[in-house]
Amino acid sequence: MLAIAAAIVFAFALLLDFFNTDLGAHDLFNFNTLVLIGLLLLSLYLAGFGSGPRTGTGSGRRFYGRRPGRG
Repeated sequence: MLAIAAAIVFAFALLLDFFNTDLGAHDLFNFNTLVLIGLLLLSLYLAGFGSGPRTGTGSGRRFYGRRPGRG
């Protein structure tokens, strides 16, 4: 989820850069600030926060004994 949010922030920053605008708030929505927010979200995603890929936890349900539906 954080990687998707970072991609949205980067796309928004790119559009602001292409159109050369700051939406009237030059201190809040400048290119550098949005890039830093995107990098922060991307680094949090890569550090393991958010709903990123989980490795080593196994997948699916574990059935002990007789499996349901087999029978």
